[in-house]
Amino acid sequence: PPACPTVHNLAAICHSGHGRPRYPPNFFPGSRFSHFRRRGSAINRLESWFSLCCSGQVARQSHLILCCTRQAWKQALSQFCDEEYSTMTLPYECCAERGEARWMCFDSELPNPNYSATPDYTPPQVPDEPGFSFDSNAC
Repeated sequence: PPACPTVHNLAAICHSGHGRPRYPPNFFPGSRFSHFRRRGSAINRLESWFSLCCSGQVARQSHLILCCTRQAWKQALSQFCDEEYSTMTLPYECCAERGEARWMCFDSELPNPNYSATPDYTPPQVPDEPGFSFDSNAC
């Protein structure tokens, strides 16, 4: 899972997105890999929503970028958990947690907590993901 946005990784979230993996629909084999497809979709969704937070109206007010990326992170992972429970497979372990315990679980033992770009990587084009609306009143 991706790390929770912080003041320490926010610059990389906003400026290195072009160098982090994306997962087009044909990336995973067609059968017996639905859990990986759900994970890939969650990453694509999150990266798309991060780009909304790092550009446009939100980016013009820098104090809101971190709040926006955190909202996007929580909403993307909540949607991922909803999708996990909509299948007949065992859901991802963090999805069983509630409240802060869920977010701490998702934010532990991370492969890339700093959101570093992968050297010499160009992600494939994936469509923008709808469904995220930043609520500045929640900041």
